[in-house]
Amino acid sequence: MATIGRAAKETVSGLPDGFWWLWTSTLVNRTGAFVLTFLSLYLTQELGYSAWYAGLVIALHGLGGIAGSPLGGMLTDRWGRRPTMIAGHLGTAAGAAALAVVTSAVGVAVVVLLMGVAMQAVRPAIGATIADLVPEHERRRAYALNYWALNLGFAIAALGGGAAIVFGYRTLFLVDAAATVLCAVIVFLRLPETRPAVPAAVKGEAAGGPKVSVVEVLRDGPFRTLVLLNLLVCLIFTAPWVGLPLTMAGEGLEPSAYGMVIAVNGVVIVGFQLLVNKITDRRSPAALLTVSSLLFAAGTGATALAGTPLLFAVTVVVWTLGEMVHVPTNAAATARLAPEHARGRYQGVMGMSWALAGFLAPILAGWIVDGPGPDVLWIGCGVIGVVAAAGYATLLRRVLAESEEEAEAAAAVAAAGAVAAVPVPAPDADGEKVSG
Repeated sequence: MATIGRAAKETVSGLPDGFWWLWTSTLVNRTGAFVLTFLSLYLTQELGYSAWYAGLVIALHGLGGIAGSPLGGMLTDRWGRRPTMIAGHLGTAAGAAALAVVTSAVGVAVVVLLMGVAMQAVRPAIGATIADLVPEHERRRAYALNYWALNLGFAIAALGGGAAIVFGYRTLFLVDAAATVLCAVIVFLRLPETRPAVPAAVKGEAAGGPKVSVVEVLRDGPFRTLVLLNLLVCLIFTAPWVGLPLTMAGEGLEPSAYGMVIAVNGVVIVGFQLLVNKITDRRSPAALLTVSSLLFAAGTGATALAGTPLLFAVTVVVWTLGEMVHVPTNAAATARLAPEHARGRYQGVMGMSWALAGFLAPILAGWIVDGPGPDVLWIGCGVIGVVAAAGYATLLRRVLAESEEEAEAAAAVAAAGAVAAVPVPAPDADGEKVSG
């Protein structure tokens, strides 16, 4: 506990105030995130729809995210970070409130699809804002803290929502809407606009800002490689959320056993993310991404050998460690490879890989479990994880190392400039020294 305490103190120190307001807004937003957590139960138990329809609606949310992420990236660079976040949060709040009154099959599907667009559109703005606010050498730590806030808020929402479900699903959705509006208010009142000035050479390409499309972003070879490898990792990260309950049910285990096993994921992240940050601090990004991919491979692959709740929980711990290393490192690598004037678009394209995996993985996992069988799913996840690890180690090691060296050199120059700029105390009329 003393080690965790020291790690926590070192992890949270030295970051700008703007980051902490963004962190607070993230925590508030996720603390009230009840819609996705309880949507499938609401659709099946309250409205009487089939499980198939509930799964389709959840998939539509992911489909909306595929469109929302590049849209949010474009708005982040052209419109600004703050307005994009505020609009996305308000759009999400409107969707949550609408679900409290909309009950038709088509109406619910449309609302959830639009919520997916709005929710995912916010994320490039958040990622770009962190890159704007936080110095290069501190970004991975900042992204890790923001991810910790996401999981801490989700854990609170799951516990609070489970206790408050006696008030009804519609009440939870209205609380979600209120929390998201509060998040938008925090951003509006406390978070400064951080969009960098567009360089003159770039501004001339298009009136009002840089002309950078999704296709042009993907022409960046190293970044395209990072996106594709992240897609592989996201597929095996998302697969357990569908494949694991089906696999455990096939072993004759009760649904409550799955609830306890998957809760290990949140407990480990909330309890140990700060310690993991300390252990991985200043490590090579390519090495961290390689290790995280191998942890995903080991954890998901070993699921094929598990047969008891304890063994399933152990596999969850292993791939959760991979998640804790991968998410902030990948976000920092994205910010590192992105040009300053196109940070939103780069974050948006990377977010699109997460959304695409969130759409494809549930469909593929269900199909494989029902067809070839769960062992094929988990062995396949293990193989994909090893392939991703090899890709990070061989294709991105030099690029990320060079970027890291450039960042360290820039930080050293900035620090030297700051020292040189410190005013020399001058004597006042009485001969005493006062600061300049």
